[in-house]
Amino acid sequence: MRNDIDPILLEVLKSGFDTIADEMALILMRTAHSPIVRDSMDFSTAICDEAGQTLAQGVTTPMHLGSFYDAMRFLIERYQGDVQPGDVFVGNDPYAAAGQHLPDIYIVKPIFHDARIVGWATTVAHHADVGGIVPGSNALGAVEIYQEGIRLPFLKLVEAGRDVKALWELIALNVRVPDMVTGDLRAQIAACVAGERGYADLFRRHGPAVMLRYIDELHDYAERLARAEIGEIPDGEYRFTDHIDGLGEDPEPVIFQVCVTVAGDTIVADWAGSSPQVKGGINTPLPFTKAGVYTALRSVMASDVPNCHGFTRPITVRAPAGTVVNSVHPAPTGARGITGYRVIDCMFGALAQAVPDRVAADGSGGSTLPSFGGYQDGKPFVFCETVMGTWGGTASHDGPDGVPHMGANQSNVPIEMIEANYPLRIRR
Repeated sequence: MRNDIDPILLEVLKSGFDTIADEMALILMRTAHSPIVRDSMDFSTAICDEAGQTLAQGVTTPMHLGSFYDAMRFLIERYQGDVQPGDVFVGNDPYAAAGQHLPDIYIVKPIFHDARIVGWATTVAHHADVGGIVPGSNALGAVEIYQEGIRLPFLKLVEAGRDVKALWELIALNVRVPDMVTGDLRAQIAACVAGERGYADLFRRHGPAVMLRYIDELHDYAERLARAEIGEIPDGEYRFTDHIDGLGEDPEPVIFQVCVTVAGDTIVADWAGSSPQVKGGINTPLPFTKAGVYTALRSVMASDVPNCHGFTRPITVRAPAGTVVNSVHPAPTGARGITGYRVIDCMFGALAQAVPDRVAADGSGGSTLPSFGGYQDGKPFVFCETVMGTWGGTASHDGPDGVPHMGANQSNVPIEMIEANYPLRIRR
């Protein structure tokens, strides 16, 4: 640690960033319109520094860990010199915005201090529908991304505090449940406003010189902790192969192959040998594969490593372009969550060879996301749910039932809410 750093103030600011990200998560959950966001909690919030590096992530979806950085780099490079107070950006496309899949829409707000960008308030939420060939926009059967819904590069949804009405109208026209989607977008904006307020207040209280110095130190501190944890894992190459059964009437197994190489205080996760991308919605862009790798590694670390970008510095993720774990245009990605779970499970298979006492036995393989759509009283409805499963046992306890996959950390929509708001009945 540098001589000019007070460890107590560093801990105070770290906790402050965590609190801001958690407050954003609570505001988003409480103001969202759709059950998939409000009740299932399929969203994430984060505070990023001026370079778009994550400082803290809210208490929601671990599988989004680390995914903000790629999207933020894309946004910052595109809008260099064209960002002003009151702007709000929206984007979702895996290939034009470094997104994950089209239902996951990013809402991002810059944070200024003395006319300088000092950070970003960021959210990503799974929306009930973004158009496409099936209600809910999670089609396994899509063969290209054009079938999956509205594609958004990073655009200004609000410019200098004023709604860009044409874009709001365009989004509303292309989704089945516009009131729900625009309501969730407003909830994301409200969360970003709260993040902006809390983060800017820290800059007013401590001054930009102190804040920027401690932000750099927080990344360095997380890196040191991560390297120390990695250093405790025996050096070597640990390989594991997993699969998805396949798609269509004549399914062929989709292979996931990882080689985790531990060398001193660094780790490389190399996905060479994984299947080529498929004509089905299970392909995942590289940022989401990175997030799965980070989630698995973070979960086997005993120290309280901050969930900031510095933690990822000792970790390298490689995946050949055009594979199911690093898809390229125009591969569909709507159901990429299935692959994200398998990435984490495959990582656990490799890590179990190195640190067996820290890894759970294999579980249910991830949540199921059924979507129901139709018309009620002449108006379209879409309902999405996340149905959970089990964890495997560990060295210290039996595996629990009725819990989400580690990558999801989500919950079920209460039966009463489903039956009160949709023409559905839960029988068992």
